[in-house]
Amino acid sequence: MGKQKVRIPKKAKKRLSAILNLMKGKIALHATLAHTEENLPTKKGDATIYVHLLPFGEGFKLEMFCKPAGTPPYFKPGKGRSEFVTEIDSKRVLVKRTLKKELEHAKKVEAECSTLQKVESYQGEWTFDDNETCLNILLELEVLKESGLVKLEWPKGEKIRLTHHAGFEQFSMRINKENDWFGIAGELKLDNQQVLDMRHLLELMDSKESSRFVEIKDGQFIALTIAFKKKLAAINAFLDRSSDGMKVHNLAVAAIEDFTDLVAELEVDKEWKKQINRLKRARKLDAVVPSTFKATLRPYQLEGYQWLQRLAYWGVGACLADDMGLGKTIQALALLVDRANTGPALVVAPASVCRNWRKESNHFAPTLNPILFGEGDRKQTIKALKKHDVLITTYGLLHQEDKLLSSKKFGTIILDEAQAIKNRTTKRSKAAMNLKGDFKILTTGTPIENHLGELWNLFHFINPGLLGSYDSFQHKYALPIEKNKDKLAQQHLKKLIQPFILRRRKNEVLEDLPSKTEITLSVELSVVEQAFYEALRQTAIDKIAKEQEEKGQIGMQILAEITRLRQACCHPRLVEQDIPIESSKLQLLEEIVIELVANGHKALIFSQFVGHLKIIESLMQKIKVSYQYLDGQTPLKKREASIDAFQSDEGDVFLISLKAGGVGLNLTAADYVIHTDPWWNPAVEDQASDRAHRIGQNRPVTIYRLVTANTIEEKIVALHTHKRDLADSLLAGTERSGRLSSEALLALIKEE
Repeated sequence: MGKQKVRIPKKAKKRLSAILNLMKGKIALHATLAHTEENLPTKKGDATIYVHLLPFGEGFKLEMFCKPAGTPPYFKPGKGRSEFVTEIDSKRVLVKRTLKKELEHAKKVEAECSTLQKVESYQGEWTFDDNETCLNILLELEVLKESGLVKLEWPKGEKIRLTHHAGFEQFSMRINKENDWFGIAGELKLDNQQVLDMRHLLELMDSKESSRFVEIKDGQFIALTIAFKKKLAAINAFLDRSSDGMKVHNLAVAAIEDFTDLVAELEVDKEWKKQINRLKRARKLDAVVPSTFKATLRPYQLEGYQWLQRLAYWGVGACLADDMGLGKTIQALALLVDRANTGPALVVAPASVCRNWRKESNHFAPTLNPILFGEGDRKQTIKALKKHDVLITTYGLLHQEDKLLSSKKFGTIILDEAQAIKNRTTKRSKAAMNLKGDFKILTTGTPIENHLGELWNLFHFINPGLLGSYDSFQHKYALPIEKNKDKLAQQHLKKLIQPFILRRRKNEVLEDLPSKTEITLSVELSVVEQAFYEALRQTAIDKIAKEQEEKGQIGMQILAEITRLRQACCHPRLVEQDIPIESSKLQLLEEIVIELVANGHKALIFSQFVGHLKIIESLMQKIKVSYQYLDGQTPLKKREASIDAFQSDEGDVFLISLKAGGVGLNLTAADYVIHTDPWWNPAVEDQASDRAHRIGQNRPVTIYRLVTANTIEEKIVALHTHKRDLADSLLAGTERSGRLSSEALLALIKEE
């Protein structure tokens, strides 16, 4: 066949011609480039990561790039052409990128920036809204910049700048004595010779307590080292800042000593040096128990005695806060023997233990002369006091004879069961503050029973001024810790008080102490009791509502109604004397006591209501169980006789009022403790239980708590969860307040 002509439309011819020309041009261009590149100098591409921070809305956007030639163009790490031609110093250069290395560097930057890992990314971009995140990233990038791995650029203008790193090596400090305080001043020297005053620095820190970045100008920040920021925040907690300057109490030396040891420059006066040297010598003091003391101290008791001696040498007050039953009295007596030549001593104690102080003094410390205050001419007794005399008095007589007792200067003053002065508004507390002594000691197993205000008052006695005024203490420590659970404030308070408190737990120091088992027994009310209780509860709600309507306040009325409900849980006759309803709780108590006595056990039975105790006494007489009895009205001599009798096996049970006999008694003849009604604070119950679970106890101790089901008693026990560790959480390491608002009290009465 012959050739046939193919007709192509004119439009198609034009398109085909254009495509052919374009292809020829590209081929020619590639050929030209290839020819040119063969003759161009080559350069190995730089794999440094360029971090771009751009303002993005109210926050920031971060991207990573590489600039292989050291100048634009930019490429995403490990992506795009492997080589390109560009001009460097007006010369064309062929740049060959190291794509693998770029990618490795980008991954390393991301791995090394821990803050960046917490920010969500999308296609190689990270966005975040806050300055804090940006500053942390900048700080982390600073470390990588030093290695040459990273360079930082702000393509659209610098919005935030981290200009300085600051730590102890840039800080200088001056300390000078000002009455009972030390004046504090300091400076932070920044990189560009700029100086930041310590007071101004602390004020800047106040607004952002949790941040280590301080904004010194608009958008200009300095980064404090973590250690410096932490120590500076701690010292800030101990400072008193006023218009006159900054100062710290002279007893807070121990709390700020570790800060002053780290600063680059420290300028102090001779008084500071004297205080520090005295503190250091006190720490090294290794006191020996006087040979005239007729008792062998256990190892932890010897440590307690030596600790007291160190604080006495330092010239500060002490709080011996060992668990109940660890022998605080014996440690204190050893100290009194050693300090007998410093002048007469004063011991203030609950009435129930005053005679025990005299007895143990006569037994273990024959060189001392114990005197019970109140017997004979009191003025003459005070006037005649001399070295080796130990005046023993009750808290009742303390405020009755306030002027007489405060007229005498004592060598040593001991407040035993010092929680007795926990309330700063009471007469006994005010009388205690008037006492004059060279060395003041508190002994208490519960330095905090309900709230931190109690701790403030105890310290106001032994070391006044250390915790500041009551109002400033509430603002700085109590409210942040109790209401906001501020862990930092808790740490600062712990550090401030730690040198002055010694607390040991039984399970830490007494391996030979028998076990303690705690059992809560639920008491089911009878149908009649339930009806009585419910009628009482409804009446209480009505009375409170009426009180609120008429007077606008309900606090006292709530407490009165709560007391009636608690009494009804024990026995209806405590509320209405002639009501013919039997008590389920009393019936359960009868069963328990009969079984315990039949099996050769002895028990302590506690109640907070004396009326309830009297009902239990009648029960013991009815079932013919021998007993001893103690409440607030029991005369001192009778108390002592009853305690001795019980310890000598006269009586199978001991009926004790919680407040009158919950402290200071040694009743190890009992191996069972029965709490017939729950008290607000479990620490008080624990103290009472420790009358039996203490040194000298050879048998396991069992503690029963009788709690009436579906009543206010169950709600009170539920509160114990929040209170039981109040002291320990601060002393060993506090959380919430023991104070209850009117609303919280009302919730105890109302149904869930």
